[in-house]
Amino acid sequence: MLCHQEPPPLETGPFTLDDLEELLSFLNSVAADPNSCSEGSNRSTGSEDERKRRRMISNRESARRSRWRKKQHLEELTEQLDRFTAENRELKNQLYQVMNQCHLVMMENQRLRSECADLTSRLSHLYRTMKSQQLQY
Repeated sequence: MLCHQEPPPLETGPFTLDDLEELLSFLNSVAADPNSCSEGSNRSTGSEDERKRRRMISNRESARRSRWRKKQHLEELTEQLDRFTAENRELKNQLYQVMNQCHLVMMENQRLRSECADLTSRLSHLYRTMKSQQLQY
């Protein structure tokens, strides 16, 4: 009696060497064992072995997908880190420029305060001079 057994469908995409070896092993075991679908206890043993093989292949495929997802997540985090690093560098540059402007404004403010004090003193001296001249006339 001819038994048609198919391996579980694998996700499309790149296969690892282990995946291919497992698939070849499965196909060879099906081709090498013509009695795998025979009567009685051989059928139940064969189906148990088949279920184990399918489970093993399924687990390997699941692990492969999990590794792929982990790799994708790591790449996303790396890209995010690069973006944040660039943004941080830009913000530091902006902060440096603002601090320089602030320093320049503070120096200008100090110069203007000093000039204001000097002019106030000169104005006060002129008022006193004018008052003394008015008193003489």
